[in-house]
Amino acid sequence: MNSRSEPAPTGPDAPARPPLVRELLLVAGLFLVYKFGRQLATGHTTEAFRNARHVWDWERVLRLPDEGTVQSLLLHGDALVHGANTYYAAVHFPATLAFLVWLYLRRPAHYVWARRVLAAVTGAALLLHLLFPLAPPRMLGGTGLIDTARVFGPSVYGPPRTDSLSNQFAAMPSLHFGWALMLAIGLIVATRSRWRWLWLLHPLATLLVIVGTANHYWLDVIVATALLGLALALLRPPHRHAPGPRSAPPRRRPEIRRRSTAARPEPVGAGR
Repeated sequence: MNSRSEPAPTGPDAPARPPLVRELLLVAGLFLVYKFGRQLATGHTTEAFRNARHVWDWERVLRLPDEGTVQSLLLHGDALVHGANTYYAAVHFPATLAFLVWLYLRRPAHYVWARRVLAAVTGAALLLHLLFPLAPPRMLGGTGLIDTARVFGPSVYGPPRTDSLSNQFAAMPSLHFGWALMLAIGLIVATRSRWRWLWLLHPLATLLVIVGTANHYWLDVIVATALLGLALALLRPPHRHAPGPRSAPPRRRPEIRRRSTAARPEPVGAGR
């Protein structure tokens, strides 16, 4: 292997890979709990729009950039905005799944760490969705933003009143960004390639997409980053066992010749 990646640890010191069936059941269970929890947060339409107004006003007080600035960049061409909508709809779950599968196969210890971090961030996000329902900026009138997915396609959401598959009032925090940032951090920590920092382009692209398509506010991203930072502070990554310097072969100790006076013949006539 060259410097771009290193082989998976092998031998007796390699970390044990968790049982596959157990991991599949665990990840599926976490996903179902999250989906069920998001459904519990539906129906708070009035509160969600009231919170959206508060978030919009807070961003203006904090002098955060206007989401419309990013959206105007996407609206320069149909292909660009359609690509952003596709990225939002098609990359989130497959990229996270591929990230976990790769870690499971090549870096078992890092897989366990990443799975715990993602579970902690997702659980905290679910709690915030229940306590602070929030309508996304694409639903908020008077902002000048449009629902790019509905206008240009493709869209993963139906009308909020009839959408039984997702909770559209769960904008804060943005798990799209939180998971994307964890993917980049996880791959940077688990690999040694000189190009591994390019993985940060994924959360950067995700940031521009979720804001430009009016699915999230800047504060959604800030809160997601804070939750991820807290989870990373509490759940530390495993240490990489770097090979130590090659030790010199042991020096052979010179054989000590034992002098035995009894073995030496005494010359005839000595001492006379």
